Order: sequence, then structure tokens, then C-alpha cells
Amino acid sequence: MGRRRTVWLVGMMGAGKSAVGRRLAGQLGLPFVDTDLEVERDAGCSVGDLFAREGERAFRARERAAIERCAGRAAVVALGGGAIAQRRAPERLAETGTIVYLKTRVETLAARVGDARGRPLLGGLDEAARRAEIERLLGERARHYEQAEVVVETDDRDVEAVADAVLEALS
Repeated sequence: MGRRRTVWLVGMMGAGKSAVGRRLAGQLGLPFVDTDLEVERDAGCSVGDLFAREGERAFRARERAAIERCAGRAAVVALGGGAIAQRRAPERLAETGTIVYLKTRVETLAARVGDARGRPLLGGLDEAARRAEIERLLGERARHYEQAEVVVETDDRDVEAVADAVLEALS
């Protein structure tokens, strides 16, 4: 991986970034970082509570700080679904590591997020509205995700198969 040591996992909520990231980190012998967990640790509350208390802007600022703490480290980092869509994020991620997009169809994402408890952007929505919002968010973010050096489709694959595909692509 050379100078750009961080493996950045990007994709929508429900793509499997955290589960795949843990597995991939083990395969690579690297630490695993989930930026949502870093934000929660920093804020002293859940992402949902942070959104409710301080709003998305405060969450994104904390998310950017977590990304900066990881940038260039030898680690596998799972980013929140909207992280790469933030101003200058794709460039910063690319200059400090390898961006891996876990590409997942809307139908699969909707099934994986289920009732969306703990997902502030989907909370309180019925099934049809959740699916529509996932589709809208994916439409907004797709051009950012597609900038990844590595794209791995996750539909109809388990965590191990996705992690193996990412590992193979990184080799």
C-alpha cells in the first residue's frame, strides 16, 4: 500500500463497511476504526443523539476530525455513508490511502437497514419512505463513491466473500 496506507471503506449505510472492515483488518493485520464509533466516543453520545442535540453539521465536523486522526495511518477505516460527499473529502481520502467502495443495490440496502433504528437520516420513516430516502441519498452520493480506486459489489455476498474480494483487489 506504500505511502498511502489507510484503507478507506465507503458506501451507503447497510453496505457492510463495519463488518467487512473488521474482517479485512484482521486479514491485513491492521487496526480497524469505525468513524461513527469515534464520533460517538468524542461526543459522549450516540450518533442519533448527536444529530438530535446538535444537528448534522456538528456530526460532520466531528466526522472530519475523526478522518483526520486516521489519515495516513496503517488502518482499515469504515466511514459513515455521507463522509465522502463532504467538501474536499474525496481528495483527502485519496491522498492518504486507498478508497474502497462497497457498492450495494437499493433493495439490499433497504433490507439490511431494516427498521433503521439508530440511523438518524432514516429514523421514523415507514418502509416505503426509508427505501425512497436510501435511493435519494445514493443518487446524491454515487458520483463520490464512484471515485474509489476499488469497487466491490456486496449484493448476494457474505462478509467473508466481500472482505476476500477487497483483499484480492488491494493485492
